[in-house]
Amino acid sequence: MKYRHSFHAGNFADVHKHVTLLAVLEAQKRKDKGFLYLETHAGSGAYDLGDPAGGNRGPRAGLGDVLSYTKGEAEIVQYAQAVQQWRTAARNGQAYPGSPVLAAGALRTQDRAILLEIQPPEAHALERALLSVARVRVEIGDGYERLRAHLPPAERRGVLLIDPPYEETSRDFERAANAAGEALAKFVSAVVLLWYPIKDARDTQLWRARLAKKLGAEMLVSELWVHPCDSQVALNGSGLVILNPPYQVAERMREWLPVLRTMLDADRTGGELVEVLNAK
Repeated sequence: MKYRHSFHAGNFADVHKHVTLLAVLEAQKRKDKGFLYLETHAGSGAYDLGDPAGGNRGPRAGLGDVLSYTKGEAEIVQYAQAVQQWRTAARNGQAYPGSPVLAAGALRTQDRAILLEIQPPEAHALERALLSVARVRVEIGDGYERLRAHLPPAERRGVLLIDPPYEETSRDFERAANAAGEALAKFVSAVVLLWYPIKDARDTQLWRARLAKKLGAEMLVSELWVHPCDSQVALNGSGLVILNPPYQVAERMREWLPVLRTMLDADRTGGELVEVLNAK
């Protein structure tokens, strides 16, 4: 898998995705009514950054700075605290929680989660990581296929994370976009987070423009890159499209994303973007 979760656990793209995810979930919690969190490609949920035998070999420049961030932008502080709490619970200073574990830890008693994973060993590992969390269910199956079966949820509120491995890059971009469109067709008010890798910004810009035109929903674009967007590095940047973004998430992101980038972009060759398309 080109972008498998274990290889990139704790790298700049993971940090960007996870800070954003927790910010969106926090915004959803402004209302008392419960919501569904659904993830299509959940992975094993927990990683040991000190174990190269487990495939955890990706670069993690700046992670230490982010995890020691205790004052300033609330979204970054929240993420750092969540990771440190997981490390304390795991009794492992190199433990790192994936998105399903972080999301499960952020949910209230009135919220619930469905986590989809196609690889049985990964799904079973995720079940073990979340064994004590009653409001979370792990299902083995194709995330794109299983997504349809759970929408719309009984709560009529939901956050969906579509985070595929991008094994076949061009095809996966289209499959992810189609899944987002199908989700909105069945559940028009869903907050959909769609992660994508940035290798060449020209390609992703065209894809985003097509997506905005096709779906018509309000769309918040969040990008963070640590290499020039046309360099030959395998992964130059991390992108997230957020469909139906919650109130004030974009405004807050314009404050915390530049701060996050300064910690993750040691060579100062990157940048960030926050843009709203199809604004309502």
